[in-house]
Amino acid sequence: MKKAILLSGGIDSVALCYWLRPDVAITIDYGQLPAPAEIEVSRKVCKELHIPHEVVTVDCRRLGSGDLAGTESLGMSPSREWWPYRNQLLATIASMKAIGLGVDEIIFGSVKSDSFHADGTFAFYTQLNNLLKMQEGGLTVSVPAITMSSGELVIASGIPSSLLCWAHSCHISDVACGNCRGCFKHQSVMHEIGYGFY
Repeated sequence: MKKAILLSGGIDSVALCYWLRPDVAITIDYGQLPAPAEIEVSRKVCKELHIPHEVVTVDCRRLGSGDLAGTESLGMSPSREWWPYRNQLLATIASMKAIGLGVDEIIFGSVKSDSFHADGTFAFYTQLNNLLKMQEGGLTVSVPAITMSSGELVIASGIPSSLLCWAHSCHISDVACGNCRGCFKHQSVMHEIGYGFY
């Protein structure tokens, strides 16, 4: 079975990539502001782990909202970084690429705290898995860390600090702003696992 990981370059996907060593990694530039850093980090991680890396670019920024798109959030937004149907979009684009690579399973790096958003819940991924399985190619979806915190995932993965420190979690820039939910999460996880200098 050939496995691909959706690699964003953030703490969770980098740790999961190190832990599971998939056959290929897919990074998607969908128009998000931090895309250049996400791609660069993902390339470095894949080079270090000797994993083929595919980058797909589909500019959907005009369809986004909030921090990731550099616009005002929609009134229904549960948080500043919310992008409507983002994980559904990423799953579709990743699947379109994966099917041509002969992939059978796509791994998502969602963790327990992602259930704050409807498309970060186990129920969402169960439905997504059912949807992909019923289509040509029969792709499946897995979320191995969905019941873990980011800190638990990092510890379980055994990823060395030299690799984890490349992770980029900022939502608004390709240089960490230090003041968005992504940066706060990065700082919190690093402190939790004993890297208090972050």
